Amino acid sequence: MDNVQDKAANAKEVTESIFPVVPTTRILVIGQFTKAPTPEQIRDIFPKEVPATLRLYLGGKIDQFWIRQTQTGPVFLLNVTSLEEARALMEKLPLGQAGLMKHEFIELGPLTPLHLLLSDGGSTAAK
Repeated sequence: MDNVQDKAANAKEVTESIFPVVPTTRILVIGQFTKAPTPEQIRDIFPKEVPATLRLYLGGKIDQFWIRQTQTGPVFLLNVTSLEEARALMEKLPLGQAGLMKHEFIELGPLTPLHLLLSDGGSTAAK
């Protein structure tokens, strides 16, 4: 496992030296059931999960959402910029509270190679 983490850290160092650092503008969340929900859990939890998810969508926290074709969990594109807020939102959902869902969080930002198209040499500061 350390070898994988070392490779990831090295790759991050290399890309940071080539491309400018950009802000996190969204967080992609990939959910996966910790175990298949029972019929009782589906009956009891899902009627709460759907409105809770809809509230986040209507509140502007969820930009888009999908289900994986494997039916093993949802994918959310969140309008948040911190991992802490993203984790808190997912943990408050009924499936998260029941321990039936785990999540992978991926920070997203502007496409960094676009800085090469700027005539001022790539400055990302607002003018």
